[in-house]
Amino acid sequence: MKKIVIFAFQGELMCFAHALLNVLDLHAKGHQAKLVIEGSATKLITQLAVSETPFHKQYQQVISEKLLAGICKACAGKMGSLDEAKKQGIALLDDMNGHPGFAGWLAEGYEIISM
Repeated sequence: MKKIVIFAFQGELMCFAHALLNVLDLHAKGHQAKLVIEGSATKLITQLAVSETPFHKQYQQVISEKLLAGICKACAGKMGSLDEAKKQGIALLDDMNGHPGFAGWLAEGYEIISM
């Protein structure tokens, strides 16, 4: 099976939902899958924490199954969701000038998908 990391950049919920669905599907099919929340998608964690929000269940499943690698520290700060990320206990990724870089994932043998 493959090692795959999805970098989700899109801040529109319906686009981000596909990152959630795909990481869950890949994991269910035996792949080692991880999700990194980047760019404008970092603002979505506040609304996804609310049970009435569409895709809340899938977001919680990604967290409970430890598929969420973390969130971009710089973008969460810019989008106003840094405190929420800390509240939710999401790892802050900042190895590339405050942003999560691809190099570490590639060094660990992951394929990168950007959405």
